[in-house]
This record gives sequence, C-alpha cells and structure tokens, in this order.
Amino acid sequence: MHGYTVSQVTSVPELFLTAVKLDHDGTGARHLHLAREDSNNLFSVQFRTTPTDSTGVPHVLEHTVLCGSQKYPCRDPFFKMLNRSLSTFMNAFTASDYTMYPFSTQNPRDFQNLLSVYLDAAFFPCLRELDFWQEGWRLEHEDPTDPQTALVFKGVVFNEMKGAFADSERVFSQHLQNQLLPDHTYAAVSGGAPLCIPDLTWEQLRQFHAKHYHPSNARFFTYGNFPLEEHLKQIHKEALSKFQKIEPNTAVPPQQRWEKPRECQISCAPDALAAGSPRQTTVSVSFLLPDITDTSEAFTLNLLSSLLVSGPSAPFYKALIESGLGSDFSPDVGYNGHTRDAYFSVGLQGVAETDVPRVRDIINRTLDDVIAKGFEVDQIEALLHKIEIQMKHQSVSFGLALTSYIASCWNHDGDPVELLKLGGQVAQFRRRLEENPEFLQEKVKQYFKNNQHKLTLSMRPDDQYSAKQMRLETEKLRQKVSSLSSEDRRQVYEKGLQLQTQQSEAQDASCLPALKVSDIEPSTPCTELAVALAGQGSGDVAVQSCVQPTNGVAYVRAFCSLPALPAELRPYVPLLCRVLTKLGCGVLDYREQAQQIELKTGGITVSPHVLPDSSHLDTYEQGVLFSSFCLDRNLQDMMHLWGEIFNSPRFEEEQYFRVLVKMAAQDLSNGVPDSGHLYASIRASRTLTPAGDLQETFSGMEQVPGGGDAGCSGSVGSPRVALRKAP
Repeated sequence: MHGYTVSQVTSVPELFLTAVKLDHDGTGARHLHLAREDSNNLFSVQFRTTPTDSTGVPHVLEHTVLCGSQKYPCRDPFFKMLNRSLSTFMNAFTASDYTMYPFSTQNPRDFQNLLSVYLDAAFFPCLRELDFWQEGWRLEHEDPTDPQTALVFKGVVFNEMKGAFADSERVFSQHLQNQLLPDHTYAAVSGGAPLCIPDLTWEQLRQFHAKHYHPSNARFFTYGNFPLEEHLKQIHKEALSKFQKIEPNTAVPPQQRWEKPRECQISCAPDALAAGSPRQTTVSVSFLLPDITDTSEAFTLNLLSSLLVSGPSAPFYKALIESGLGSDFSPDVGYNGHTRDAYFSVGLQGVAETDVPRVRDIINRTLDDVIAKGFEVDQIEALLHKIEIQMKHQSVSFGLALTSYIASCWNHDGDPVELLKLGGQVAQFRRRLEENPEFLQEKVKQYFKNNQHKLTLSMRPDDQYSAKQMRLETEKLRQKVSSLSSEDRRQVYEKGLQLQTQQSEAQDASCLPALKVSDIEPSTPCTELAVALAGQGSGDVAVQSCVQPTNGVAYVRAFCSLPALPAELRPYVPLLCRVLTKLGCGVLDYREQAQQIELKTGGITVSPHVLPDSSHLDTYEQGVLFSSFCLDRNLQDMMHLWGEIFNSPRFEEEQYFRVLVKMAAQDLSNGVPDSGHLYASIRASRTLTPAGDLQETFSGMEQVPGGGDAGCSGSVGSPRVALRKAP
C-alpha cells in the first residue's frame, strides 16, 4: 500500500488493539500502526540520534527543525499551529539516544494538517544559520545595538541546559549514566553540557540532520481509529517518496562489561533550602543489566526492581528509607530501561558524608537478605495486579503512553509488538515462578550480588561549585572572544542585529494549514449523568454516576468541602493529603495498608483543591479531592479502604510520620529548579484574587522548606510539624 509492505498483523487483546508492522520499500523506514477504537489519534516519528560528544547537537537540532521548513517557512510553525488546530498534544523530545516528534488530535482534517507540518519540519527544515544562533548558542553583545558592550554567550538551548544543570538531581542522574555506560553515546550529554555547546557549529548541525533525520533511520508510529491507508498515502507522498535508502550506521553497541566494580565522586552546589545542614550528600550503587531488547528478561527485571524498592514493604524501603540515614531515595532509583543496556540503581539522598559507608553496607546486607528469604507472595501479587489494572485503565493519552513505552526498545531494533503483549509476559512470569519458587532470588544473585559491573556514585556539596562553573564559563568565553578577528567581530555584531530584527518582525502564517468551521463537528457527544442522594435526613450527599464502557474498571472521586477551616490550619492541608493514605488505617498498619492499596486498587490519591468562581472573582470553594479506581471485582474492598481511612486513620504512627515528612520536604525542595516558572506564576497570582492567595498556600513556595513563612518550613532533616485529630 502506497510504497509500504505489511510484514505482520497481530491482535493484542489485553490492550484491545491490533498491531500492524510495515516497512517502506524505497527507504526502509519502519512503521507501526496500533488500530484501536480510540478517537484521540496519535502520530509520532522518532529518529535514532546518537551523539559522540556533549555539544547537544540532537537537542539543538530538535529546536532548530521547528523554526520553519521548505513548505512552511514561517518562524515557529509549531507555535503558530496552536490556534489553527484542535490538537490534544503537540511536542518534541530529545532522549539519550533518540529524538521524537509526537502529536495527537480527534479531528481527521486536523490530523492531516499537523502531519503535513510535522513531516516537512522533520525531513525538510530550513536550518537557517540565524535559527541555529537563536536556538543553539551565539556570541552577542550584552546590548545588541551597541558594539562597545561586552560579548556574552546566548542561545535557547545553552540557557536551558545551564538551568538544567543547576538542578543537583539532574547532575547526579547525568553523571550516573555517563559513568556506568562510558564506552559510547551514553558517555555524552545528548541535551548538551553548557561548556561544550559553544563548540557546536552550524555545519555540524546540518551534517547531523542529513545522517540521522533520514527515513532509513526513522520509525513512524500511528494510533487510533483513523484509517491507516490515509496515513501511509500522505507520509509516502509528502516525504518518503523523495528519498532513497541509505545505511545510517547509528546503532549503539553493547557496553563492555567491567571486570571489577568502580567508584566515582562528584560535587554539586549546596542546597540553598537546607543551608547549613550537614546532610546533603547523595550516594547510590548501580548495576548494569541486560539488553532491553530481551523483552522477557526486561519484564522480569523491571518487576524485580519494583519488588526491591516500591512501597513500605519493599526490602530497600525498609532498610534505607526507614533507617533515618537519609531523607529520600537517590535520583533514578529502580529500573532504568531507556538505554540499550538497562541498569538498576538504589541509594539515598540527604545523607551525612560520614554515613556513606553505612548506606553501602545496608545495600549489600539487604541483597543478602533477599537472596536468603525472597519475597512475600502478596508483594508479587500486588505488582501483577498493578500490571493488570494498567492494561485495562484507558487514559485520555493512551496512545502517547504507548509510543513512549515502546520507544527505547524499538529504537534498538527490539520487537515493539512483543513488548505490548503484557498478558503473555505475566503468564510466562507466573509459570517460571511456579516451576522454580527461588527464581527471583537467583536473579538477584546473578544481576546484583555477583555483578562486577557495579558503580558506586557519591555526590557532595561544594560551597565553591557555582563559582567554579562560572569561572569555567568565563574562561570558555574568553577563549572564544580572543579567537575572533576584526571581521569576525563585525559579523557577530551584524548577525546580532539581523537576529533582533527577525525576532521583532511580524510573521506571515498564511502558508500554514488551518481548520475551517466545516471541518469541525457542529456538536459534541453528550455524556449522561445521573444524580442521586446518599445518606439520611439532613446529611444527604449528592452522588453523580456515569455509566460508560470503562473496560471493567470503576472510577470514584469525591470532593469534601472545608468552608470553615481556620486560616492557621490551611498550610497543613497539603501535608495531610500527602500522608493520609500512608499512615495505616483501622487494623492495618502502614505496610499492610500500602499492600492492600496495591492489591485492590489502581491507586488512591488525596489532594487539596480550590474551585474558583469564574463569574465572581472574590468567590471560591476550598476542600480536598479524593480519587481512586479499581477493577470492578474489587470495588467493595476499595470502598472499605476509604471508609477506614476516613473513620480510623492511624495518626499515632509518629515515627513513620517523620519519615513521610522528610520525604515530602525533600521532594518539594528537589522540584524547585524544574518548577520555578510555576511557583512564580502562583506567587504572582496570589494578590489578584482570594482563590489565588489560597493556591499559594496550598501549592506555592509557602509549602517548600525554607521557601516561605508558612507550612512545613524548617530544614529538611528536622520537620517541626505534627498531625492532630480534629473533633
């Protein structure tokens, strides 16, 4: 069909879809279509992008291809499409070894429009030098109109990555991957290291695009209920028919295994929100695992990793989190299957430097204990139940979740359809466990205890870290500037003016496709809602019910209004929400409660909620939102759990409450670098309306340790709050 040959058609009943694998005859491009009765159709194209240096070429290229193409030469066509489309998702991602461009929409005409823009951007971008200057890096005068002012580094990706590496968690995760997989592309920073980005040239960018953004190196993915044939026809006509097959030679070789374990120490900036605390060290022990294209082994190790670290009953949770030595798990804890060779990592952050050897000893002892004792049956069943409910739970972004799920395995020539057959993988896992009850202990011994490819990474704060980084950047700038001739300086000045002019010009977006009113359905489907009253007398509660084909899953939400909550207690509502479902309830302690939640539900969450009145800005409703879902057969058990949480919460678990507060404080503190714009937005809106002021109290900087004058403030290591039962 349209230049493609179908190679395989497979039914995947557990996900209610049919998978169609195709190859494009002329270019060798691969295509996977997942036909499913879902109106939110998705397209993505991904390229294997494997840099050998840290100039950030895949990241800069991802930005630059979105700056205009042959067919759509206007600047920023993606952003211009936002108000010309009914898209439900539009974005682009740079991973360690691939770059992906996905979009989704429910409108057939919109799908064709967006597909045209995406195809032209990916395969026929303008890649103008000024766009490279804008998106990647450039030398520019502090005042572009005054050539007498100093030259400085500028550029979107350059500044983005400076911000990313201001996050200590990101620094740790990046070094972990670089040090554990040092022999090929994973030794580089695909997003770009700030001090290396200025070594990238425009010509190198163009060469990288020519090699990596070729159909022979592409994997296309479509999902939903739109006809496959229409997709193939458009992709072939607008893109693939204009290329010939090549050998991209972008494959990533397997990492050579070490003969003995290694150690590495790095530094980071001190945590400004825990100034003066001696417990700012992070340490982890990581193990290299097999190739992710072995889907059966990857499934087993992913599940084994969850058994080791997820939830209060997990061995590493009990041994590390509850030891009091740290505030939370180290970054990237658990199984990581985003690189060709997977890896497992476990450790702690918020540790005193003198306690690092104790953490390592605990990890070793815990592995020995697991090998000797194994896992409880209920722990294993809870995880298998979680997989079952994930298969049945139909989120609005199911297609996006699937393309993200298969991306890494498919990128390294694994079989994405085998990856989707979760029901078969669960059945095979049960058989192996039945045939050999010590099956999981043997895997722990093989991949953890006896694994010589082991990295111990520790990160310590350095008061001079930021100053050292600034000095290195200053020296890099000095080298770049000193190498400029007088002609180079003139060009820098003139290009700075050109870029400023280009950025200020009004753009003609008439070349872009747009929806017409006739392309849009005149009405939207109506969802029937039944309303009844539950309870007796004056305590009646309104209950809304909606019967839908939910794939055997029941969804429950409840809103509890808190109109009379005293102002002095408001800062504690988010903390209450964080711990309410984790302290235990009724006859269940916190471990038993966590296990029952895993066994009987798809998760239960509690969150503060502010409902503003759009017609009366001074009016709002405050309260708490309760959400959960479960398989139909477990509905009674789930509602019983909620009843116990409401009526018999175990607030007397003071020691474990302290553990939860430390973890909450660490989580909030770690989230600041990535969420500064959100915190700024919330803080700015607090003075506009009463609802905005309450939102700052519930989810703004006031909740961050050291970030405000209310809430659970104070150092991470010494929470100064306690829960109390209200009458």
